[in-house]
Amino acid sequence: MFVIATAGHVDHGKSTLVRALTGMEPDRWAEERRRGMTIDLGFAWTTLDDEHMTAFVDVPGHQRFVSNMLAGAGPVTAVMFVVAADEGWRRQSAEHLAALHALDVRHGVLVITRCDLADPGPAIEQAREQLDGTGLAGMPVVAVSAVTGQGLGALRDTLRDFTRTLPAPRPGPARLWVDRSFSVRGSGTVVTGTLASGTVAVGDELLLQPSGRAVQVRGLQSLKTDVDRADAVARLAVNLRGLSAGEVRRGQALVEPGAFAPVATMDVRLIRSADDLPAQLTLHIGSAAVPVRVRMLGPAAARLTLATPLPLHAGERGLLRDPGAQQIVAGFVVLDTMPPRLHARGDARRRATRLSAMSDRPTVLDEVSRRGAVRREHLVTAGVMSRLGAAPDSVITAGEWLVDPVVWKEWAAALRRAVDEWAVSNPLSPGLPPEAAARRAGISDPRLIGALTAEAGLVLDSGGIRGRETGIRFPEPVRRALDEVRAGLREDPFGAPGAEDFARLGLSRQHLAAAVTAGVLYRVADGVYLLPGAIAEAIRRLIALEQPFTVSQAREAWGTSRRVAVPLLEHLDQQGATRRLDTARRVVR
Repeated sequence: MFVIATAGHVDHGKSTLVRALTGMEPDRWAEERRRGMTIDLGFAWTTLDDEHMTAFVDVPGHQRFVSNMLAGAGPVTAVMFVVAADEGWRRQSAEHLAALHALDVRHGVLVITRCDLADPGPAIEQAREQLDGTGLAGMPVVAVSAVTGQGLGALRDTLRDFTRTLPAPRPGPARLWVDRSFSVRGSGTVVTGTLASGTVAVGDELLLQPSGRAVQVRGLQSLKTDVDRADAVARLAVNLRGLSAGEVRRGQALVEPGAFAPVATMDVRLIRSADDLPAQLTLHIGSAAVPVRVRMLGPAAARLTLATPLPLHAGERGLLRDPGAQQIVAGFVVLDTMPPRLHARGDARRRATRLSAMSDRPTVLDEVSRRGAVRREHLVTAGVMSRLGAAPDSVITAGEWLVDPVVWKEWAAALRRAVDEWAVSNPLSPGLPPEAAARRAGISDPRLIGALTAEAGLVLDSGGIRGRETGIRFPEPVRRALDEVRAGLREDPFGAPGAEDFARLGLSRQHLAAAVTAGVLYRVADGVYLLPGAIAEAIRRLIALEQPFTVSQAREAWGTSRRVAVPLLEHLDQQGATRRLDTARRVVR
């Protein structure tokens, strides 16, 4: 299916032309018929060839209804621009063109209507002059009369050829901007809109943004025909299960779960803007129109704070309109849906400089290089990568994070310094705790510490992060006490000393932790310490038992007490050496 929006001044014959092409009445309301003008969005469709259906979104041309026009033009990328031969280019013609130019609509047909009332030549020349320098310059022109039928055949042929040249929809997750909501007896809530990307099928669960409300697709219609599935681009009526018609309205969107995040603040590149903009404007994107607060960052960059969050991706285009002056003041391209805070003097100017160097369609590599490190889910919800997309080979992938290689090496070096500084200040400490290490080294997420310790040539164990060579020098009394403990364990490998033994020898928890760090002892659990080779011996003895075995059988094989046997078995479970079958029995893996 192809979806085309109409554009042009009020009463230039847009609805009449759509009716002549489709045989359908696009005007929705009795008020529209009475006044002879389109107030709200109308829809009609026809087959221009044997394969594809073409739907027309008929938008109002009157100044008072420009916001409705923007709701119709926003979700589509092709236009039928209408200018009357007897009136020529008018005020709303210019405003509609400004909107289409800012939205980067580059595909269209110029139709000169009412050529039975006037020579279309002057209107064509005037329109071409106005179109020059926009994305619609040079589009094909057809002169018609919907009354006499003159030129309608040529227009159908031109539209057919034109639609065949339209680019395929940009790949992406499903999003349908809602332009109507109503109830149908026996079916419930139905919304209509243009599916500009992705696929929707009966039974799908979608999210209604910005509320995040989960809804289910109960049924689908495309141009009044029931379908099980629809691919972009398509005009759809979606029967929803899970909410009433009063809970959904124009400007909301049905989106694929996990593919969009509601955006409340974003940095944008401005298009055809003045040197400055009013602080309060209305933002139009898709079918949404929301108040925004504008903070100028530079001549062509601004930060927009939305009164209502919207599901947006980087690279999308929208409009800023001054409702008081009743004019579009700027178009914009979304550059960053996760902008940094601006606190210090000069932050805005520096931010504008960075934004000026950013691409309108950022890549994964662009975003990772710019941010240093970013979660995969953020790039998915920002529209920079797909949920299943692979990161470039030049990017470090660590769990949910994508990290620039330079930043990764900087983090590793900072981690080494933090561990070295900790070791000097805490000579008997088993190691630097991971959370503290992340703070000291400026690492975004403590969960990255595991991968970074290997990069930094460090060791991470239950005692924290330490160097491979600890350099611990025990005081002589401590060294003698540890030698006595080790001698006893060599005689009885699983006869772990108790708390009273350590107290008698003058060994504190800090001493024992340092002994573990130095490789002198192995910590099984709090208060249970063995020699480093005891784990391998414990497993060897368990293998010799008939499988499965009980705690009592393991205790006998080790020649120890339950105080040692129970935590040692739990430790082996955690290490994956043994596996519980039930509350009483285990096996060696």
